[in-house]
Amino acid sequence: MTKEQAQQHLEAWLAADLALAAGKEYKLGSRSLTRANAAEVKERISYWQRVVSSLSGRNRFRRVIPIE
Repeated sequence: MTKEQAQQHLEAWLAADLALAAGKEYKLGSRSLTRANAAEVKERISYWQRVVSSLSGRNRFRRVIPIE
């Protein structure tokens, strides 16, 4: 997956979040999302943010604490 593809997924889920915040239903592919799906939408946003971040080269290295 490319960074651009991941960014498109993230943008789609962000659009869904905005629609749900306004009390609207949102179609994502063949799925209809309502306020009842708000928790799932937030999870998907977090997931795609992590994917975009990892593909951007951020957070590639984590701090390591040696154990003696």
